[in-house]
Amino acid sequence: MYLTPVQTLMMILAVAAGTQLTRWLPFLLFPEHRQPPRTVTYLGRVLPAAMMGLLVVYCLRNVPLWAAPHALPEALALALVAVLHRWKGSVLLSIAGGTALYMFLIQAVFA
Repeated sequence: MYLTPVQTLMMILAVAAGTQLTRWLPFLLFPEHRQPPRTVTYLGRVLPAAMMGLLVVYCLRNVPLWAAPHALPEALALALVAVLHRWKGSVLLSIAGGTALYMFLIQAVFA
């Protein structure tokens, strides 16, 4: 598909406008001097954990339990993520550590 320069510019402007709208809309809807609604406060508290749980389920949904290596790399990496997060409380460290261990296991140990 070929776009003319005008079409390309319009597409870039539309994406930029959409991005700016999603960045500024929360500040316009909930200014600092006003308390946000209880529903928004509640969702801000529970959604991060719910989304992490959803991502864990999504990542592990196709892991073969009955074929070798019987989900051992995934289980070890998941355990390391839990231990690192409990120990340091750093999401970045937990994800990086679990990913590094998983990649090492599937490329060097269980290859």
